Amino acid sequence: MADLADQIEMQTEHANQAPRATSLDRLADVDRALLLEWLTLAWMIVEAAVALAAGVAAHSLVLEAFGADSVIELLSAAVLVWRLRLELKTGTSFPEAIEHRAGRLAGGLLFALTTYIAAGALYGLWTHRGQEFSLAGVLVTGAAVPMMYFLAKNKMRVAERIGSHALRADAAESIACGYLSVAVLVALIAQLLVGAWWVSAVSALMIVPFLLREAREAWAGDHCCHE
Repeated sequence: MADLADQIEMQTEHANQAPRATSLDRLADVDRALLLEWLTLAWMIVEAAVALAAGVAAHSLVLEAFGADSVIELLSAAVLVWRLRLELKTGTSFPEAIEHRAGRLAGGLLFALTTYIAAGALYGLWTHRGQEFSLAGVLVTGAAVPMMYFLAKNKMRVAERIGSHALRADAAESIACGYLSVAVLVALIAQLLVGAWWVSAVSALMIVPFLLREAREAWAGDHCCHE
């Protein structure tokens, strides 16, 4: 009987501790997401500065667009830092309205990014304008590819665990940034080697449907993530 009582007591203690463990796990994920966003902020400051300066110096519309994309990513990361820090302060009392508001902001930035990419690509096709070769552009876009892969992969994983539409939208922006990095890098090399001015614009247009879908989900708060 004593053994049975001990087992019941242990099971009761385990049951009582389960919600707290879940809560602690969630806060750990939120803290992990916050670190990812701080890393995003730091990288985007560098990326935006280098890309914009290189774009102006090389008269490169695509590099300038890449720099503008970095600025939008910077704003999105700032929104997520606000949202995640608020949850860390409030803990389990974190209001769903804040998640919805952050999702709307992230979705709006994603719509802005999509519009900018589409407009820049169409303008490039209309004017038959590619970008001039830029060593600084090659270096920053080449470094951005693995960085964006790392950020997007980890943000998406954490977004699924904590059920955050806002974080998922921000991860989609990191995916877009990585894709654009590849497009600009390939286009810079193609421009140098064979004068293929159209590669960057066509590649950028291919990601527009993906961005629109992610923007709509973030704005509407669709069930893309699970609590």
